[in-house]
Amino acid sequence: MSSIHSRKRVFALADVNSMYASCEEVFRPDIQGKPVVVLSNNDGCVIAQNKLAKETLDIYMARPWFEIKEVAEKLGTVVFSSNYELYANMSNRFTAVLSRYSPRMEKYSIDEVFLEMTGIKANYTDYGQEIKRDVRDSTGLPICVGFGHSKTLAKLANHCAKKQPQWNGVCDFTSRSETEVDAILADLPVSKVWGVGRRLEAKLNEVGVFTALRLKKADPKRIRDKFGVLLERTARELSGEVWIEMEDELPEAKQVMSSRSFGVRASTLEDLSQAVAFHAGIAAERMRSKGLHANGVYVFIMNSPHDQAPYYANSLSIGFPAPTNSTPKITKTALWILKKIFRPGIYYQKCGVMMLETVSSKGLQNDMFGFSNDDPKSQALMTVMDQINKKYSKGTLKTAAEGEVQSWKMQRKYLSPNYTGNWNDLLRVK
Repeated sequence: MSSIHSRKRVFALADVNSMYASCEEVFRPDIQGKPVVVLSNNDGCVIAQNKLAKETLDIYMARPWFEIKEVAEKLGTVVFSSNYELYANMSNRFTAVLSRYSPRMEKYSIDEVFLEMTGIKANYTDYGQEIKRDVRDSTGLPICVGFGHSKTLAKLANHCAKKQPQWNGVCDFTSRSETEVDAILADLPVSKVWGVGRRLEAKLNEVGVFTALRLKKADPKRIRDKFGVLLERTARELSGEVWIEMEDELPEAKQVMSSRSFGVRASTLEDLSQAVAFHAGIAAERMRSKGLHANGVYVFIMNSPHDQAPYYANSLSIGFPAPTNSTPKITKTALWILKKIFRPGIYYQKCGVMMLETVSSKGLQNDMFGFSNDDPKSQALMTVMDQINKKYSKGTLKTAAEGEVQSWKMQRKYLSPNYTGNWNDLLRVK
């Protein structure tokens, strides 16, 4: 029987289970059935783990790897450095499969996608199972799917689909009566509701709101007066009202940033210049991909506050005469800033470049002195750089200022091949 019996809108949330670990398992069938963990930048902390690792190791997220390395290895844990290029490619494949099932989608994160299901006449439990099978067959990724009359309910349904084995990865709130849904909400801590973090949970607990059902039943006006309009909307969404709409396009970014800790400390101006030029290039490319220009650039450098040496951090920003997204212009300005804030004798741990006050590339106003005038050759060069780096891999073409030997780059000792984004890393069948 169809699960559509009313004019209420219907949303679905498809979410990849343990995204980073699952991406690694797709190309390594030999590690399936083993605990798998993925580490953060410079192999510092555990940021992802598969279900078996959660059960076996019982560790909290962001725990330093060195604290559990010995125990984890004795238990046969397989460890990977973060392979962001691979995860991004797999995320795009996951999203492409979902596009077959809804005309309207919102990519909420690398592993979560909302789908508008209103008007699709189907048994949503069966439809969710079909989506699951298709994603698994097409990408190898395991997912769960939740359905609800609001995005907040769809996200809670997805949570239930993960936690209740009898539902086989699909939970449809729309086919259940309000009494049945309320019984489920009564067993869910309020912290499981979308947008309720630890601090907000503590404040809600102080006024007697401990479960998702209690938040749903709360007086919206009192919620708004005490906690603000955003939580009021969340509470109303728990009742099936639509207050959080689908985002067809991501909001225009006001700032674009590239920053990362060094794998090996940098102490010379040459090493820092390479790193700043690298981040300037990344930030400029991101702006062009989003159709943005920046009105200024901000550069920062710092050592670690945990060093025995005195802490040193400095930053400086400068505005452009007119908005730009040209890598050479941005890099030149960022390196000028670096020379102003650099202090010798410091072992730097991190640097970054941020593009300030970004605006749409459409309808830009030119300046009087030619800074913003488009140079056909420069424009063509940026286009070619972006096309080649997209076709092959990031960094295939780069500015000379980034250098060739980059000893400061992020340490990824356990990095897996980029199976989907590098010809040299393609799987070989023997």
